Amino acid sequence: MTETQLARLERAHASIRERAGAPAAIAIMLGSGLGQLADEVEDAVTIPYAEVEGFPVSTAPGHKGAFVIGTLHGCRVAMMQGRLHLYEGWAPRDIALAVYLLQRLGARTLIVTNAAGSLNPEYEPGDVMLIEDHMNFTGMNPLVGPNDEAIGIRFPDMSRAYHPDLLKVAADAAGKAGVALRRGIYAGVLGPSLETSAERRYYRASGSDAVGMSTVTEVIAAAHANLPVIGLSAITNKATGGPEQQPDTIEEVFANAEIAGRKIEAILGRLLPALKGA
Repeated sequence: MTETQLARLERAHASIRERAGAPAAIAIMLGSGLGQLADEVEDAVTIPYAEVEGFPVSTAPGHKGAFVIGTLHGCRVAMMQGRLHLYEGWAPRDIALAVYLLQRLGARTLIVTNAAGSLNPEYEPGDVMLIEDHMNFTGMNPLVGPNDEAIGIRFPDMSRAYHPDLLKVAADAAGKAGVALRRGIYAGVLGPSLETSAERRYYRASGSDAVGMSTVTEVIAAAHANLPVIGLSAITNKATGGPEQQPDTIEEVFANAEIAGRKIEAILGRLLPALKGA
């Protein structure tokens, strides 16, 4: 008999509950090239994914694969140093498990970060985009299959997956940190191959500003669990699909993710205290 999502969640939580310690009100998922932000966590408890009962193990480059729980900018946080991707072969429900577990660890707000290509020609590598909404081009949804009302309702609303109130809080934090913030729509694709030029032009025509291989699955799960989300994209490469389009390299992506990561770190320095006081 297939184990239910709720049973998986309870088993995973029970395996790390005591090590995790006090509840962490803010959860942060770190995307490709952004794992260095976990090094700033004070009094950190590090729990590798492999030590969590029934939890998937991250295999993507630049994703260490560990929960880092401690204090960041005066706030108790639970951070995922590396995420899980559909292109690694994990099922959407495997990826959703991470969101539900973060909520069990005390999260009342989820901050998701990612590395993304810029479909919008005005965006430059090294920019940071505040995600206002997303489009799911993966063809998958973590809520397919039996639903457990103990986790969330059968048909969660996605019209405010990135809540307007939190968008304002994040934008204010970026302003106070002196970071110029882009705002736009994120297109989530399956990967792992990068998009063709025609696909990039199509995603742009659909209204998207950036494209990446993560985030949408986690945000759907967060909406399911009624967990508010803030999304920040590190713009790592030009992905306009025009005649000037150049081939992308993972080295260039990571270098630009590091530049944007420093800006995201500055935003978090203002954002986390604001969320703590909200």
